[in-house]
Amino acid sequence: MANCDGRRIAIIGGGISGLLACKYAISKGFDPIVFESESSIGGVWSKTIESTKLQTPKPLYQFSDFPWPDSVTEVFPDQHTVLEYIKSYARHFDLVRHIQFNNKVLSLSYDYEDEDEDEDDGEWMSKGKWNVTVQQTQTLSTKVYQVDYVVVCVGRFSQVPNIPEFPENKGPEAFEGKVIHSMDYSKMDSTTATDLVKGKHVAVVGFQKSGLDIAMESSTVNGVERPCTVIVRTPHWNVPDYFPWGFPMAKLYLNRFSELTVHKPGEGLLLYLIATILSPLRWGFSKFVESYIKHKLRLSKHGMVPDHSFLNELSACLISTVPQGFYDRVEEGRLKLKKAKSFGFTKQGIVLEGQAEPIKSDLVILATGFRGIDKLKHIFESPKYQQLIAGSDDSAAVPLYRECIHPQIPQLAIIGFSESIANLYTSEIRCRWLAELLDGKFKLPSVKMMEKDIAEWDKYKKRYSKKYYRRSCIGALHIWHNDQLCKDMGWNPKRKKGLWAEWFEPYGPMDYTGPI
Repeated sequence: MANCDGRRIAIIGGGISGLLACKYAISKGFDPIVFESESSIGGVWSKTIESTKLQTPKPLYQFSDFPWPDSVTEVFPDQHTVLEYIKSYARHFDLVRHIQFNNKVLSLSYDYEDEDEDEDDGEWMSKGKWNVTVQQTQTLSTKVYQVDYVVVCVGRFSQVPNIPEFPENKGPEAFEGKVIHSMDYSKMDSTTATDLVKGKHVAVVGFQKSGLDIAMESSTVNGVERPCTVIVRTPHWNVPDYFPWGFPMAKLYLNRFSELTVHKPGEGLLLYLIATILSPLRWGFSKFVESYIKHKLRLSKHGMVPDHSFLNELSACLISTVPQGFYDRVEEGRLKLKKAKSFGFTKQGIVLEGQAEPIKSDLVILATGFRGIDKLKHIFESPKYQQLIAGSDDSAAVPLYRECIHPQIPQLAIIGFSESIANLYTSEIRCRWLAELLDGKFKLPSVKMMEKDIAEWDKYKKRYSKKYYRRSCIGALHIWHNDQLCKDMGWNPKRKKGLWAEWFEPYGPMDYTGPI
């Protein structure tokens, strides 16, 4: 282990990624300080919709050195169980003593050690200092901490809601009812949420997990007397379960063989030819899953068949499980589905594109996601760094080498922003990679080489994630991604025992418990 020489690490966020970053920094001899704006750990799991359950099967969503307790038997545990698991992990590794709660990071600025250095020098392993301006949210006092490294673990699903833009006089101001974002709803306890929707005509805008869960809760409270209307702008391949036609989905998409069917960043001629030859199989896998979802959920009957493929959905990390009985409630009349590319408001409610008659509403809940890139961008004081993160337009995803660091923003990592099929699992190996880097176990390539690698991944994301490429999802290539991290750390990327298992068995967190 390299001597940390008194170098200080600040970690922003006490969610899963922040806890992992803290744990692996400690393992290398650092004494990190974690700034958490809320009063407890857990990130999005500390404030989420009451009925929300884990979206990823439990075996794929666990810490490699802290498995789920035997007492948790559900494959998809509920929010309270997940949060307790996260808290148990923090207690087990004594992480809480490193966390400063109710401390919100307002800004980051970087001081170069050498006055002749500037922001264009582009050396990640520099010798400057980060100034972290922190506000104590209860007293509103501020303090500036100077540290050597910063690990940003703020995620993309919080704080800055994505509010659609509306034509003049057709926004929420024209509506006589109440408009809130799903973020506000998720902060409510069960009683408050019930009281909010009870007896009201509720419209939910959005067809991803938050929208589905809120619609189910509303329909439970109000029944057929006041059905909840769900505005669907883009139908998705939300799954009823992970066993299409009885076959484990993990064996279709989470093993090495499945990744042979996908064109990869930086692939050579042989892998390019293999992916091209296997493209009919890639298409077949997707159609196999789609046929099951269409049959199981009766999507054609409800006009909810997506225009894109299931592979595109997976590659954009948009897979959600449909709450049990969701489409039964549609048929019972407790839920109403309305498709529209755009919508606006009138005094009475929502007006959909191409329709004159408004949907009568008392309460509209916008389950329209978050502006994660805006949140990430504005944490930097430097306009240069803001542009490096967000770009001058919407032409690229956040450009992170190994989905962890920007080559031209020194001594700073961003963990948990780029997505995968199981974010805990991916954040853990990225935090291990970062800890090994800071410990001097390997060196980064040149800025030019890192930027070339980033460009290759950006090309892949645009090809397979389509319009959702800025989500920076590596879902269809998580093994290929992990292989690169393993090689950097000097680990053997082949983690299975036996040729069959290596190529055809699904990979998961327990395959990365340590170097082999």
